[in-house]
Amino acid sequence: MNSIPKPNQPLVTHIYTADPSAHVFEGKIYIYPSHDLDHDGPSNDNGDQYAMEDYHILSMENLASPVVDHGEALHLRDVPWASQQLWAPDAAFKNNTYYLFFPARDKEGIFRIGVATSPSPAGPFQAQPDYIPGSYSIDPAVFVDEGNRAYMYFGGLWGGQLEKWQSGEFNPGQEGPALDKPAIGPRVAVLSEDMLSFAEQPQEISIVDIEGTPILAGDEDRRYFEGPWVHKYNGLYYLSYSTGTKHRWYMPSVSSLWARSPSREKFCHP
Repeated sequence: MNSIPKPNQPLVTHIYTADPSAHVFEGKIYIYPSHDLDHDGPSNDNGDQYAMEDYHILSMENLASPVVDHGEALHLRDVPWASQQLWAPDAAFKNNTYYLFFPARDKEGIFRIGVATSPSPAGPFQAQPDYIPGSYSIDPAVFVDEGNRAYMYFGGLWGGQLEKWQSGEFNPGQEGPALDKPAIGPRVAVLSEDMLSFAEQPQEISIVDIEGTPILAGDEDRRYFEGPWVHKYNGLYYLSYSTGTKHRWYMPSVSSLWARSPSREKFCHP
């Protein structure tokens, strides 16, 4: 289905979409959203109402051209390890292959991150038989730097279960830190050359203020909640994320992906 985009209007209306990431591949804009479904059950902070069984990829020649829905690119039934909830995805290109990274609950109800591959940015994508070893939580975003090294940023609180992993193991009863303690940060891991696994264990990103003091869990205007995204502009790396409850979108920056000494309000690798 094609439609002409209009300012301040949905790109498509024949399906419900959310959580888009966008990339320029092969001279076109490709958009990778989640696909919401109708539901008649209760809504809660755990996100049980967000069923999301498949992904549809959208593309545009430019911002004034028709939006193309390329149809079903990946379905839950084709992901052997997953049980439900294909939430916010992202895509990357490397090794002459397109990679779709996506979260889903495994058979035990724990969110993991999977990867699927395709020769086309529009899919269809074929999922790997298992999730990425050592992965957890939601909202993967992949950044490939100038040296062709790929980093995955991920993590989301509450329904995304990130606070359950503070000890390094999944603890279903674990709550978030006290309001006067440092907030939980997103995770980052270098991906392997084949993009199918982590080259190292995920590390927590520290988000600090102008003085280098970690943002506190009670600082709902600035603390991390979900939806990390990294881009580079004019020599700086920018981490965008949602603060969740205050519905703000925040963008600290840093001069190196591995910086330790902040200048202005920046995010730093620990």
